[in-house]
Amino acid sequence: MSNLKIVSTDQAPTAIGPYSQAVRLGNLLFTSGQIPLDVNGQVVEGGVEEQTHQVFRNLKAVLAAERAELKDVVKATVFIKDMNQFGAINEVYASYFGEHKPARSTVEVARLPKDVYVEIELIVSIPVE
Repeated sequence: MSNLKIVSTDQAPTAIGPYSQAVRLGNLLFTSGQIPLDVNGQVVEGGVEEQTHQVFRNLKAVLAAERAELKDVVKATVFIKDMNQFGAINEVYASYFGEHKPARSTVEVARLPKDVYVEIELIVSIPVE
């Protein structure tokens, strides 16, 4: 596809496999799942709340590389290790989106990379310049 653009920023952890941080197709941006790694590739210390905040810092950095913000998100997919942590993750999630309520799916999974508690991927509509 000629209008496919690979998106990369050094403000978020580099991909730990054969994939991109995000791909842009026209005005749509598809992020890869972000886990709570710092820019050095280390899992942040702390519990599920700290990990969820780091995931959002990473996502915001990837979006900023294409001049997008969380208010431009149309769909989020949240993968969590333990559905019993849904409330804590949801509280942090809500603090980033405020009144903006993108579509969302939340799925409990058996295991996430590096045994983290949460991974989130986004679909974003890039504002027209």
